[in-house]
Amino acid sequence: MRVTLLVPAATEPSCYSRLTNEWICGQYLVDRQDEIVDATVEHIWITVAAVVFGVLIAFPLALVARRYPRLESTILGVSTGLYTIPSLALFPLLVPFTGLTPTTVIIGLGLYALTVLVRSMLEGFRSVPAEVRESATGLGYGAGRLLLRIELPLALPVIMAGLRVATVSTVALTTIGTLVSYGGLGNLIKDGVDTNFRAELLTAAVLCVVLAVLFDALIVLAQRLLTPWTRGVGA
Repeated sequence: MRVTLLVPAATEPSCYSRLTNEWICGQYLVDRQDEIVDATVEHIWITVAAVVFGVLIAFPLALVARRYPRLESTILGVSTGLYTIPSLALFPLLVPFTGLTPTTVIIGLGLYALTVLVRSMLEGFRSVPAEVRESATGLGYGAGRLLLRIELPLALPVIMAGLRVATVSTVALTTIGTLVSYGGLGNLIKDGVDTNFRAELLTAAVLCVVLAVLFDALIVLAQRLLTPWTRGVGA
């Protein structure tokens, strides 16, 4: 009696298996969807938190630099000097105080953003014509009201330009947070490099670019909504 053994057909390896390891792999996006989404969400909120932290620090520093010209060079020098500190040195310096937490990344990236934010805010406030300030003061505007109702709106175009640069650079720098395991898409990039996982590496890199473009577009839209009087200037 002859017995025939039925051998199941060998399954084709996935496009991100060790045998194929393709750069573009739709199956990877499906199988690792939750991991990709979590990394993207983490990247977004760390970026936003870092930029907001930078703005909260840069705003009063810019006001002080404008109010006291003698301190301008010191403030600009310190804010610029912070950017020259390598992240490999800055993050470990923060760890004893903030631990291996997202706070370390947020503070570090916020300090890096000061380089652009302080200078752009100072230039924005100085772009307000002196006669406008004098007219507002003559109408009874106090210092606080003058700042919020006159100077800040007129300075917004310059400030928003600096905010765009700071935000896009922060999107890229957030990946460095992988040093303390909070790098968003940077964690995927590091894992992709360490394991030669092409699909993971390319996907994370592309998403970083997409986030940078989206953030930039949102800031441009916000600027147009907040400064409608500037639309006809370039026409």
